[in-house]
Amino acid sequence: MNSRYIWHLHEFFKKVWVRVISFTVLALVSVVLARVLSPFLPEAIALQIDENTVADMLGILTSSMLAVTTFSLGIAVSAFAAATQSATPRATTLLQEDRTTQNVLATFLGAFLFGLVGLIALHAELYNESGRVVVFLFTVAVIGLVVVALIRWIGHLMKFGRMGDTLDRVENAATESLAERLKNPYLGGRLYTGTVADNAIDILSTETGYVQHIDMQELQKCADKADIEVYVRRLTGAFVHCGEVLLSVTAKSIEDDKIDAMRRAVSLGSRRTFESDPRFCLIVLTEIASKALSPAVNDPGTAIDVLGRLIRILSPWQEAKDTEVQFSRIFVPPITAHDVFEDAFRPIARDGAAVVEVQIRLQKALASLAVIVPEAFELPATKMSQEALVRVKESSCLASDVAAIESAAQLVPKATKEKVGSSTI
Repeated sequence: MNSRYIWHLHEFFKKVWVRVISFTVLALVSVVLARVLSPFLPEAIALQIDENTVADMLGILTSSMLAVTTFSLGIAVSAFAAATQSATPRATTLLQEDRTTQNVLATFLGAFLFGLVGLIALHAELYNESGRVVVFLFTVAVIGLVVVALIRWIGHLMKFGRMGDTLDRVENAATESLAERLKNPYLGGRLYTGTVADNAIDILSTETGYVQHIDMQELQKCADKADIEVYVRRLTGAFVHCGEVLLSVTAKSIEDDKIDAMRRAVSLGSRRTFESDPRFCLIVLTEIASKALSPAVNDPGTAIDVLGRLIRILSPWQEAKDTEVQFSRIFVPPITAHDVFEDAFRPIARDGAAVVEVQIRLQKALASLAVIVPEAFELPATKMSQEALVRVKESSCLASDVAAIESAAQLVPKATKEKVGSSTI
């Protein structure tokens, strides 16, 4: 896990205004370079570019980019609203952080600011004849960037915000997040089995929110200094209220400043994040399926599509074996296969209980995962299969539909209780 400073920096650079500022900086750099490089430019070149040429180019750039930026922002907002209505509001975060959209909007708005700063400097007579050549070259480069951005934007709008695009983004986020957790199942620490020493001291939260990031490096540093062991009691994605236990440490007593340092290592926020919270990614994907199964939408095809994506996401699951320990004093609880199956399949089993096509596909999905990773998924797949059958029998399905679903359920391997201990990462 990265330190919280790197994590905050990563979140900072996701903001679109950071890219916009870069164009403003480019405009200011052009002003400085125009004055610095003007003595070295041939006078013949300077005479070929008059003040009106540069002013006209900057004026066209400024006026056109303001209109294009306003229009593009309207399109982006419409895409966000469409994703909220057709998919789920939680998925709009991925659309808002889309790099292509951010780069295009930043290019348009940045080009406007570049032209505005250039015009102000030009009318303030900050450039001499040679300096206008430098500004001209910078302006041509910015226009080239705008043309490239327009071409990318046109291609991007063909799919941006559509249901398939939103599903792809959530699936990719889930795949990446789960792959990172499979690589570091205990975040670089050691397995925490749920047992804490009797003399352990609990470190309580002073805020209310979701755990967004855990700075393992900082926790290890504090543990080394105090010669203690730290037990992480709340993983990323957990909702924590004031006074709830965040961490436990094996110490008879510990200074307040060390407690504050360890408490700061656990970053809380108002919402869950996709990067380090694979369970949240699965929940968002399942929310889309649940919404598609609602009477108002009645789109079982999307729910079936989601089930296929869940198989792809969970197929790489593997048991934690011989994991590298980077933070020997930190104990972290695992994510269990039972938790993952409840997040991914229970809402679909509940909301699609009366839809025979969805239930058959659900049983086949559970059977596929039980075959792909039997040591981890057989037990939760069997449990979820039986739970789904109970829901079907209590719904309004015809007897023939129930029989078809029961036939599909026979494909799910029946797990034994001995496998209950091998379903974690």
